Amino acid sequence: MIMKLKYIFLFSATLLVGTSCSDFLDKEPISDNVDGNFFTAENQLEPYCNNMYGLLPDHGTGTGTFGYFTTDNNSDDMTTVDQVDNFLPQRIQVPSTGSYDGFSNIRNCNLFLERTEENIKKGTLSLSDNVKHYIGEMYFFRAYAYFNLLKAYGDLPILTQVLNDGDYAANVEANKRKPRNEVARFILSDLDNASERMYSKSNSFTAHRLNRECALLFKSRVALYEATWEKYHAGTARVPGGPGWPGDAASFHTDMNKEIEFFLDEAIKSAKEVGLASSLSPDYASLYNQTDLSGQRDEVLLWRMYSEDAKVQNQVLGATHGYGSIEAGTNTYIFVHGDNTGFTRSLVDSYLMDNGLPIYAAGNYYQGDKSLGSTMSHRDPRLVSSVAKPGDKLITSNGKDIMYGYPGLIAASGIRVTSTGYIPRKGWVDNDVTYNSAYPLALPIFRAAEAYLNYIEAYYLRYNTLEDETLENFWTELRTRAGVDPDYKKTIAATDLTKEIDLARYSGSELVDATLYNIRRERRSELIAEGMRKDDLYRWRALDKMQNYWVEGMNYWDEFHTGFEAACTACKLDYTAPNEASVSKYLRPQGKNELVNKYNGYCFEQANYLSPLSYDVFRMSTPEEGGDVSTSVVYQNPGWPVKAGSFANQ
Repeated sequence: MIMKLKYIFLFSATLLVGTSCSDFLDKEPISDNVDGNFFTAENQLEPYCNNMYGLLPDHGTGTGTFGYFTTDNNSDDMTTVDQVDNFLPQRIQVPSTGSYDGFSNIRNCNLFLERTEENIKKGTLSLSDNVKHYIGEMYFFRAYAYFNLLKAYGDLPILTQVLNDGDYAANVEANKRKPRNEVARFILSDLDNASERMYSKSNSFTAHRLNRECALLFKSRVALYEATWEKYHAGTARVPGGPGWPGDAASFHTDMNKEIEFFLDEAIKSAKEVGLASSLSPDYASLYNQTDLSGQRDEVLLWRMYSEDAKVQNQVLGATHGYGSIEAGTNTYIFVHGDNTGFTRSLVDSYLMDNGLPIYAAGNYYQGDKSLGSTMSHRDPRLVSSVAKPGDKLITSNGKDIMYGYPGLIAASGIRVTSTGYIPRKGWVDNDVTYNSAYPLALPIFRAAEAYLNYIEAYYLRYNTLEDETLENFWTELRTRAGVDPDYKKTIAATDLTKEIDLARYSGSELVDATLYNIRRERRSELIAEGMRKDDLYRWRALDKMQNYWVEGMNYWDEFHTGFEAACTACKLDYTAPNEASVSKYLRPQGKNELVNKYNGYCFEQANYLSPLSYDVFRMSTPEEGGDVSTSVVYQNPGWPVKAGSFANQ
């Protein structure tokens, strides 16, 4: 049974959903080809559910990669040397196809739910507790797939039945978009159905499966996302009923302020239940450098298992051990592998000192950023453990400890460069796994710490106070585990928003208050490299101020460049920084990028808060088959034309 469970997290969802044959809402899942006796036994439901786990985060199997810990390259937390097209004007085009590809996952869920319900009614499937759990999992996966679409497109069709591809009129009707708040409510109802049916994490059945607490945590995530989207995007066409909203405004009479309160209440309730039933693991770094997280179930609600026996592993640990070694004379120079990424100055500077003060309020306790060592000294241990720096051991090779020398700003001896100098180290552990070698490093997928963060933010937004015992306990526990002074009120009092460089100090064009900013800071600090930052920036509407914005990395020009360039010269390496000191003393990874230079930095177009629907959605939703797209029952997202290949309206 143990080996069987290992495979749950190892196979891609494409085994189930990769066989779609069209670009409409009636995508055919492979399971349509099974005979009528399928979905009549528990052992048939299990593999169907197992395949859906491929939708969840995965380190992948790429060589020399930091895996899922590079997901935040799409945000202001991490960057490659290439541009993020979403952050530049007139780079994203209306695609010709593909927007609704995610509905293939939803159709798979609908098929499962339809067939199991039919068979239970007919008596051909027994409704055991295990069967209930599998049905709960499928409600969860439908919610998960819908949430991904909600974040991308906002208003969506709501589908609960499998469509017949031969009924064009029914498909057109089903393609009509519902207001995003209704979609979000539908997702929450699916998560209610999931939590009502799934076993708790305490049940051994869920040792490597979704559980009730996962559904509640995810519900708090969805509810908080929708509440804050509606709050901060209010007054725009991106919220139902707002000025210019392309939906049916005449028949939309929902009080959106009440909707915000509803979603905040749901986030509070769900997050509180998970948080109170959980506790934090004592060591933050150990959440990410283990092969087996079953001993940390108090916090880790679900994790992705890899297996050496099954030969499905990842190369994340080996990447943290990666280095290029060059001998020059009597010296050996070590350049650390960077996987073409790096954390940003904005992220690093947002972290507190371990005494709970911002860097600008810490006096001499903060040693400045002239070196990587001084930057990391006395800082929040979550940062220190997640970033490679002088004094760090990489690996033991031939009986000798290989220590951090220089960040791999240049591709020495086959390594991949770092874009910023701040190299990810999350997942590092002291063993002999070499660069480009596989290892079954586990990946946390859902952590109770997120429930703490969701509760704190939702409660403060709902009641405009921190005076709540649960909130106080959650925030104190997060900082205590991190190794930061737990007195968050001291941090708030010392915060000067004019000295912060975090985009999230804004929502729209307005500065948030110091308390809310520090709630956002805590979230950023806890979730470093966990793929959540882009969603946060979008829901907070924190990119309006991304105008002439340069992503920066380490302080290169004050002192570091002297020693680094001397090492490069000794090793006969030719390195040129992407920007001159006269431009900025900090590395600007896109400093030589023509597109970014054209606009003097990133300039975010607000149309990019939502993605454009692809042209095929309109082409296949005209009342008359083959009719003009102008008659489509579907509307395009705000700021976008319908024509394929077009850019956002200006």
